Amino acid sequence: MLQHVRRFEFRIAVRWMAALALAVAVAAGAQQPLVEKIVLKDTIQPVSAGLLERALKRANAEGAAALLVQMDTPGGLVESMRAMTGAILGSHVPVIVYVAPAGARAGSAGFFLLEAADVAAMAPGTEAGAAHVIFEGTKPDSTEMQKVENDAEAFLRSYVARRNRNSDAAIAAMSSSHSYTAEEALAQHLIDLTAVSEQQLLAALDGREITRFDGSKVTLHLAGARIDTVVPTLREELLGWLVNPNIALLLLVGGALLIYLEFNTPGTIVPGALGTLMVLLGIFGLNLLPIRYTAVLLLVGAVVLMVLEAKFGGHGALAIAGVACLLFGTLTLVAAPVPELEISPWVAVAVSLAFGGITVFLVRLAVRARRRKVRLGADALVGSDAHAMEPLAPEGHVLVEGEIWLAVSSQPVEKGARLRVVAHEQNLLQVAPAETPHGPVQSA
Repeated sequence: MLQHVRRFEFRIAVRWMAALALAVAVAAGAQQPLVEKIVLKDTIQPVSAGLLERALKRANAEGAAALLVQMDTPGGLVESMRAMTGAILGSHVPVIVYVAPAGARAGSAGFFLLEAADVAAMAPGTEAGAAHVIFEGTKPDSTEMQKVENDAEAFLRSYVARRNRNSDAAIAAMSSSHSYTAEEALAQHLIDLTAVSEQQLLAALDGREITRFDGSKVTLHLAGARIDTVVPTLREELLGWLVNPNIALLLLVGGALLIYLEFNTPGTIVPGALGTLMVLLGIFGLNLLPIRYTAVLLLVGAVVLMVLEAKFGGHGALAIAGVACLLFGTLTLVAAPVPELEISPWVAVAVSLAFGGITVFLVRLAVRARRRKVRLGADALVGSDAHAMEPLAPEGHVLVEGEIWLAVSSQPVEKGARLRVVAHEQNLLQVAPAETPHGPVQSA
C-alpha cells in the first residue's frame, strides 16, 4: 500500500514540474522581444515600397520592438524613395536600416532611406552615398534641373538634422555624388554604428536610448530578440519580376507576335489568349517604370515602316529604318535613374532584329496570300497537265490531277496524248496539246 502511495506522489510531482517548466517557457517567450526583418536587395521601386509598408503594418500589429531593414540597393525611383522615406519617418515602430552584408551598398535612393532610419548601421566592407538626383524622363534645362536638385536637397536636410546626423556630409553625397565607406560614414556621423552581423547589431543596440523623429525618447530592448523575416508574397514576387524592364519588353514583343499569329490562323485560340496575357503583363510591368513617350512613338513608327516594307517593297530600306527606330525606341524606352532599371543593350538589339525580321516576313506572306486569287474546282485546273483517256473528236474524257473530267479540244486528239487545260466552261474543260520546244508531243 505504501509503495502505491509513493508512486502516486511521484507522478503528481512529475506533472507539477512539467507544468512549471511550461509556464517558465511561456513567460520567457512572452518576454522575448520580437524584431521584424525585411531584405531589400533590389532597386527602389513601387514593389519594394509596398513590401516596406506591409512590414511596418505587421510590426505594429504584432507589437515588435523594431523593424530591421537589411539593404543592398543601387538606388531607384524618386517617387518610391519618397514614399518609403515618409513611411520610415512616420513609423510607430523604430526602424533600423542595416547595409549588409560586406560588399553591399546604399546608393542613390538607398542613401536617403539609410539617413531616414531611427538607427543607421553598416557592415564593414559596405558603402553609401552617390545620391545625386538623376532626372526621370527627358533631360531638363539647367533651371529645371536646379529646381529638382534643390528640392531633393531640402528633403534630405529636413530629416537628417532631426536625426542628429551630419547634414553637410549628407548633402555632399547628394550634390557631388560622394560615397562613404562604413568607417568614413561613422566618422562623419552619417550612421550610428557598424556591426559585422545582425546579432552583433542587436546586441550593441540593447539598452540604447534613441530619439524618434517626433522628439520622443525610446530605449531599445533587443537582447535575445527573435528575428522574424517578412517573406515577399507571391504577388510581390510576380510584380518584382515584371518590374524588370527586360522581362516586360520580352513579354510585350512575344505577346504581339502571338496575337499576329492568331490573326493569320484564326480559330487556334491558344496563341491569341496567351499573347493577350503576355502583352497585358508587359504593359503592366512597364507602367510601373518611368516611360519616355517619344520612345513609344519610335516603336509605333517602326511597326508602320515594317508593314510598308512588306506591302509595297522598299528594297530593304524601309525595313532597315524600321529596325533602327525599334532599336532606338527600346534603348530609350525606360527613363531609368540607375542602370539596373534600363533595358539591356543586348536585349534591345536581339529583340529589334528578331522582331523586325519576323514581322517583315509574316506581313509579306500575308500580303501575298491576300493578293493571290482564290481558285476552286475547274478554276484550279487551268494550266494543269492532262492525259487523254480516249480520242477527243472534239469531246472526250481526260485525266487531270487524278480526276476524270469531260474535255473538248479544238483539234482532234488521240488517246494517250499529253494535253494542257487552257480554259473551262462550267464543268467542261478546254484542252490543247502540250507544247514543247519542238511542238506538240503526242504519245501512242
